[in-house]
Amino acid sequence: MTAPYILCIETSTEICSVALAHGGDCVAVKECNTHNSHAKNMIPFVEEVLQQANIDKKQLNAVAVGVGPGSYTGLRIGVSTAKGLAYTLEIPVIAISTLETIAEPYLKMADHCRPMIDARRMEVFTALYNQDGKQLEEPNANIVDENCFAKELTNFKTIFCGNGAAKCEELLSKFPNAIFKKEPLSAQNMVPIAFRKFQAEQFENVAYFEPFYLKDYVAAKPKVKGLI
Repeated sequence: MTAPYILCIETSTEICSVALAHGGDCVAVKECNTHNSHAKNMIPFVEEVLQQANIDKKQLNAVAVGVGPGSYTGLRIGVSTAKGLAYTLEIPVIAISTLETIAEPYLKMADHCRPMIDARRMEVFTALYNQDGKQLEEPNANIVDENCFAKELTNFKTIFCGNGAAKCEELLSKFPNAIFKKEPLSAQNMVPIAFRKFQAEQFENVAYFEPFYLKDYVAAKPKVKGLI
């Protein structure tokens, strides 16, 4: 089989990002970090990356989507788009953990990699990976304080990355083994993961798979006087 075209969609955070993979290579990408822009930008971004690569959507072999944890609204938009394309084009869906995508570029740079997604206040969604990409700790919600990763940082050089890492930097900078990376999340980093999963035929049931929210969605209280 020739190298597959895989559309990669990542909407778990404030970044709306779409990339096109040809095999293990990224051949087009479109993204922005404007707040609450996912619904408006998603379909135009898909169309633009296909135009950049000069291919028709019917040439797609699969669609990969970031399934969280992360923004409830963003995840719904990304997963709904992926499902819609999969149904229409009769192609498989590949689900990729957002934390795995964040960690992917940094795995070989230290003993451990700890991707983080901002979950408001001092809470983050996080997991832990070694240099081979093996997950050492299940995704979890963690309240960050100056001692929460002390044991880990005493023994291992660890990269903290993702939009939740910034809130840790001041608290953890006293540890020489703590390394911080601030590059924004991008669907480009999904490409090697998506290709590996495509080769292994690790596909989802399009009808039933759902985003991984990690925490239950809680709607904000309305601020308009008179509303309950």
